[in-house]
Amino acid sequence: MIPDNRTTDFQVFRDELVRHLDWFADRGRKVSFWWRDDDAIEPSTALDRMLALANEHRVDLALAVIPKDATEALARRLAEEPHAVVLQHGWQHKNFQLKAKGEKAAELGSRRDPDELMDQLQAGKARLETLFGDKFIPAIVPPWNRIAPEISRRLPGVGLPGLSTFTFHNFPRDHQVQSHIDILKWKKPVRFIGWESARLRFDLQLTRRRNTGVEPLGLLSHHLAHDEPSFEFLEKFLAIAAHHEGADWPSVKALFG
Repeated sequence: MIPDNRTTDFQVFRDELVRHLDWFADRGRKVSFWWRDDDAIEPSTALDRMLALANEHRVDLALAVIPKDATEALARRLAEEPHAVVLQHGWQHKNFQLKAKGEKAAELGSRRDPDELMDQLQAGKARLETLFGDKFIPAIVPPWNRIAPEISRRLPGVGLPGLSTFTFHNFPRDHQVQSHIDILKWKKPVRFIGWESARLRFDLQLTRRRNTGVEPLGLLSHHLAHDEPSFEFLEKFLAIAAHHEGADWPSVKALFG
């Protein structure tokens, strides 16, 4: 249940989301959505809740899995999940940038030796293929959503043509599928962004899609960091957006081509 002091904010969010989707449906159009969740390595109660939502609403859940730490238990847990697919979350989710110089965290950033990093990413790809088989999509999700341009350019050469970061990347290309709305506020304590912030972010992205083509709208979550309101948001949002005639949830494999 949504606490009483947030009910009005939820109703405003719901009504505006429905108005947007109605606008597309009335014109015979659909907004494409997809859902990415980062940092999976092993089964957990939080992951179970995410998978249950994906199954209930019949939408794909793209799990960005950290190859170095991924467990066989996770592979077994996902083996029979019809809506779970796996993306590659770097190699080890380790920061190599220099915090003392004010650089933002990145594993695939400018401080890496490109040849060494490509070797690691190839090893990660091989590990995920072994663990997850055809659930694995050859696409990189850079930890912290940051990637140096040279590293980005070299990904197809090591069999990783797909790329997903957050919002905008310097050189958008084929097989790049972005995330746009992160449901978490990352300043401590980490928590749900709130219904009003969610409303504003969806309003921006849906308004853009009225005028700028068919780019899929990417929802970003991090199941291990969710508070209860984060799960409540997913439940309420999917109950609307996964079933509206103005919305479409294509398979993630199709999106990455």
